[in-house]
Amino acid sequence: MTQNTAARPLRADAQRNIDALLDAAKAVFGTSGVDAPAKEIADLAGVGVGTLYRHFPKRSDLVKAVFQAEVDATADAAPALAAKHEPVVALEKWLHRYTEFLATKRGLASALHSGDPAFDALPSYFIARLAPAVGSLIDAAVDAGEIRAVASPKDLLYAVSKLCLPMGDEEPNHGRRMLDLLVDGLQYGTGKPCSS
Repeated sequence: MTQNTAARPLRADAQRNIDALLDAAKAVFGTSGVDAPAKEIADLAGVGVGTLYRHFPKRSDLVKAVFQAEVDATADAAPALAAKHEPVVALEKWLHRYTEFLATKRGLASALHSGDPAFDALPSYFIARLAPAVGSLIDAAVDAGEIRAVASPKDLLYAVSKLCLPMGDEEPNHGRRMLDLLVDGLQYGTGKPCSS
């Protein structure tokens, strides 16, 4: 996450502060954008501005850490969902979680696409973490005969991101409805009932 965290283990209170800052930054970036005042983030996290800068000396450090934490949480959800649900249900639930991540990413988009070299590695990090996660869910659903084998992991990630972009004044449930249609399409022709 930060340069000094790799050198030695963090104390529990320092880890709590980092976790609180990441949660606060995610919320603030999603509403106020990545240029929101540091004090707004620190206040929401319940820490001082000095604590924010101690852990994330540059704004780009915080943006990268939020992005990576969200990607990691989304990727790590795949095995837990696969253990609890039938394959197609696990895939659908994971895709819904992915759309929630995309909503957060939209808050970070201006920074991520700014041309700042600090963010150059993030697109490959995104694919390296998320493609295997969704790929394992796709494979399980195909093996169970619950979906057709029509999409590569990268294609599905791209399709969902395009389907779930809001257009104009669409209501917040637009992305969920589009995703349900996509999953129904993957199930079509497998003999399995489509989700409602």
